[in-house]
Amino acid sequence: MRPALFFGNNPISLAGGAITSASGVTMIGYWLVEILGRPNSNPYLGIIFFLILPALFVLGLALIPVGVFLRRRKLQKAGEIPAEFPKVDFADPMFRHGVDIVLAATIVNLLVVATASYRGAAYMDSPQFCGQSCHVMHPEYTAYQISAHSHVACVDCHIGSGAASYVRAKVNGTKQLIEVSLHPIAGIAPKFIPDYPTPIPSPVQNLRPAREICEGCHTPAKFIGEKLLVKSTFADDATNTETQTVVVLHLGGRDSLSHLTGIHGVHLGHIEYIATDPTRTTIPWVQRRNEDGSVTEFSASTLNGKAPQGERRVMDCIDCHNRAAHTFTTAEDALNRSMAEGAVSPDLPWVHKEGLQLLKANYASQDEARAKIPAQLEAFYRSSHPDVLAAKYALVRAAGTQLVTLYSQNVFPDMKVTWGTHPNHIGHMTYPGCFRCHDGDHTAKDGKAITQDCTACHNLLAVDESKPKVLSDLGIQ
Repeated sequence: MRPALFFGNNPISLAGGAITSASGVTMIGYWLVEILGRPNSNPYLGIIFFLILPALFVLGLALIPVGVFLRRRKLQKAGEIPAEFPKVDFADPMFRHGVDIVLAATIVNLLVVATASYRGAAYMDSPQFCGQSCHVMHPEYTAYQISAHSHVACVDCHIGSGAASYVRAKVNGTKQLIEVSLHPIAGIAPKFIPDYPTPIPSPVQNLRPAREICEGCHTPAKFIGEKLLVKSTFADDATNTETQTVVVLHLGGRDSLSHLTGIHGVHLGHIEYIATDPTRTTIPWVQRRNEDGSVTEFSASTLNGKAPQGERRVMDCIDCHNRAAHTFTTAEDALNRSMAEGAVSPDLPWVHKEGLQLLKANYASQDEARAKIPAQLEAFYRSSHPDVLAAKYALVRAAGTQLVTLYSQNVFPDMKVTWGTHPNHIGHMTYPGCFRCHDGDHTAKDGKAITQDCTACHNLLAVDESKPKVLSDLGIQ
């Protein structure tokens, strides 16, 4: 103990003790505030209290032995190390109390380091850290918050359990941190200086298989049967004429007799494909493993008998449900849904046509869109329909606010994300989706093609009809 006390009396060790004490007291105070029911909503405060302060705490602890080592080496070179170190007198009550304080502080330090390590790791796995701390993830985080999976933590899908997954994710995160940090100079620096892509590319190439992600909550083999889908569309006329399409989707699954039926059932088998573009939109080759163990290959006519070059993967949930937690819709679909729900009132003349024009206009930033969209909508009614503006001013204001919301949820000029940037492979009306394979052009050697029969996946009960009778018969409309 004598040498430790003697060599520990140096500026570096004392500074380390001060840094550790200050950061430790600050962290403990912050944790107490959280326990008392005042959680932090600022992601950057989380970085300070869960990442930076714990690092300072550990740095202070590390400085103590560093200072001891440097002072010892300095005195050793100067030949000034005493033959006998100053006496440690345990009979001195003040000294004994000092030792008690050091022991208590050591125990507290261990507890603080353990707690800080856990809290730091937990914070780095939180949606708040993933979506708000890194501004380049703003589009994905916005879509995540309004998705059906907003209650599922990002790491449950993007990282998974186990040390290997954790280390892999943190290494990738470090790479992204470097790209974001070097972004200001990436445009003028040599090519080896990394820069983050805009927009963030999708799909995620290293995402784990769906059986390790989706099937933790969902069971694709469960027989779901039929699902009724009603889609409303509004016309670009003065009355915003509404028509509806009614579809019965054959979701299917594995029924009580173990038969695979419907959309889910057919695709539960082992299917592989090759995509020739990064978004997996162009699929010229498909292979299906049959029940008897044989395989059937289907090739598009564009291959002309050649083997395709591209990404080969086993088909799973993500190949169709590719925007399960980060859905970006089209301007038409977003506005039609808002009008069907009444957020944008169909009673406002020409609101569908004008709303689409405002949504699709070019704005330098979301702030500019927030200012111009409501103002221009009011200006339209003020100049063309002043009577409507006077009688339904509240509806016009509500429509302008909703248009801003739709724009803010789907368009991010700073990240070059606009309407249609990220395709959604469910369905086939807006994007190729199902028609990537079910286009009638993928044929096997025996001439049999992947089915293009509409009734294999759905039945159309009504197509763009005004007040379809089938909805009245079902008691829905």
